[in-house]
Amino acid sequence: MYKFRDATKRVIYVGKAKSLRSRLNSYFADITGLHPRTRQMVTTAASVEWTVVSTEVEALQLEYNWIKEFDPRFNVRYRDDKSYPVLAVTMNEEFPRLHVYRGARKKGVRYFGPYAHAWAIRETLDLLLRVFPARTCSAGVFKRHGQIGRPCLLGYIGKCSAPCVGKVSADEHREIVSDFCDFLAGRTDAMIRRLEQEMAAASEELEFERAARLRDDLGALRRAMEKQAVVLGDGTDADVVAFAHDELEAAVQVFHVRGGRVRGQRGWVIDKAEEMDVKDLVDHFLTQFYGEQAERADDPDGGPPVPREVLVPELPADAEALGEWLSGLRGSRVSLRVPQRGDKRALAETVTRNAGEAFTQHKLRRAGDLTARSAALAELQDYLALETAPLRIECVDISHIQGSDVVASLVVFEDGIPRKSEYRRFALREAAEEGDVASIAEVVRRRFYRYLKENAEGAVDPDRPGIDPETGKPRKFAYAPNLLVVDGAGPQATAAADVLSELGVTDIAVIGLAKRLEEVWLPGDPDPVILPRTSDALYLLQRLRDEAHRFAIRYHREKRSKRMQVSALDGVPGLGQARRTALIKHFGSVKKLREARIEEIEAVPGFGRRTAEAVVAALAGEPVTTGESGTT
Repeated sequence: MYKFRDATKRVIYVGKAKSLRSRLNSYFADITGLHPRTRQMVTTAASVEWTVVSTEVEALQLEYNWIKEFDPRFNVRYRDDKSYPVLAVTMNEEFPRLHVYRGARKKGVRYFGPYAHAWAIRETLDLLLRVFPARTCSAGVFKRHGQIGRPCLLGYIGKCSAPCVGKVSADEHREIVSDFCDFLAGRTDAMIRRLEQEMAAASEELEFERAARLRDDLGALRRAMEKQAVVLGDGTDADVVAFAHDELEAAVQVFHVRGGRVRGQRGWVIDKAEEMDVKDLVDHFLTQFYGEQAERADDPDGGPPVPREVLVPELPADAEALGEWLSGLRGSRVSLRVPQRGDKRALAETVTRNAGEAFTQHKLRRAGDLTARSAALAELQDYLALETAPLRIECVDISHIQGSDVVASLVVFEDGIPRKSEYRRFALREAAEEGDVASIAEVVRRRFYRYLKENAEGAVDPDRPGIDPETGKPRKFAYAPNLLVVDGAGPQATAAADVLSELGVTDIAVIGLAKRLEEVWLPGDPDPVILPRTSDALYLLQRLRDEAHRFAIRYHREKRSKRMQVSALDGVPGLGQARRTALIKHFGSVKKLREARIEEIEAVPGFGRRTAEAVVAALAGEPVTTGESGTT
């Protein structure tokens, strides 16, 4: 195992090799013949470290752990595409809910999918809710209808069993949800037979209306089953993986087959860090993808993280070790193989066609994107007379309305791509009343004071410079940018540069980007630098500034909405901050509080009839009476 580090000791690449001498010789050959990203990695690296392990399985595990720990920017990254929706079932709630979900997996929630489109989930749900009338509403809607004692429209038309108003108990509702999960998990035959038997029994007992309803339920189940094509008849539990690639990028497609049916599909397009063939891509993908799956498999109801079979286009060199590692993740034997004939071979060809189609679409959609990013960084280096290309750029923006709720955002781009995990936001207090220039100075001072503190002598582990030794997590402000961009003109850029100078930070370039004419201002210069309107450098700076503006606006709106939530209740006598907060917490928002009746407000702990009447009057804009005399 080996690690490349840059001049700041940050890990930029992690790899494994049986012969370190042979692998390093391949890196440090004639630089003109290297893969473009390999060339960039080698020229960025300042040192190499290595660790010897006993087995290939240990090497696989250590490689995965290092990639998770250091997040090296030159390693291939298979990140979950949050645009892929799944059907989530919240088994951790008293009344489980079915809903469309995107994002990180949570404990106690079962997931089905991913699906290609959210409408596919909603269409499937609409078919199945007549058979499995489970709750689909949010917590707020569920609580609201429980308070008013009336179900929603779905409860009236039979597509919800209305647990909110007690039409079914918690156990009865959970049984409905369990049947729903069993159906989606592939146990459909028993469900179909049971409904057919119930329909026949109802017909024999002359309960024709019930028999007709069961007939319609059967039709809905069969239509839902038709949407998931049966591809294999032996109940296969497998993932089918395929790739399409060129020298710079690769597309991967995965079809998830459960119970002989395609249950979901995922796809990624990634930058290749070095020259890689299909065997190398398979090796990297299986390690990262199933390692991530295993980390999220903390719910015993969620199923094993690895299927019984993984079908790939080519076996990697360490296929035996990979199979052993995957078997360890699953807890039972996993077959890693290349399908040779029959239905599995046909399905693998279908997945390969999908990978090729996805790669073609990506190329058409983002033609020259990697080249454009490289050109943008090179142009910035040239226009701003920087010693090196600014691989890490940070941008600061201020947001407020006439000086109130002043906040700031700090966004990070690495290699011309947003790095959202390192975005930061600031609530400004000291300089809020002094204008944007003072606010910019405060943000820069706070950000780089933390940077200096976290990199102070004795506070950093030389082997893990970006990792907090106490928590083991990445430090928030451990890395400095090559270029700092502030939203504004000369005064803002000068203020930021002055703060850096005061703190003794002298190796960071600072510019200001003015919105009106898109001028680039250098600290202390009387005239701006004008970038060509069609340049990739200006386009990158605009994207950076717009992203910072978006992030700042969102934080400002969050702060303002929290402040305004309770302001409508300021005029109610005897209603302090704690009781106002209790009201908002109980009803969820001022809007819902406005809709509440006096009796509902009176039911909140600590509220009497008179206070409840005063709250209703205040929200309705009526004069609030105080005291026994009724004077206003």
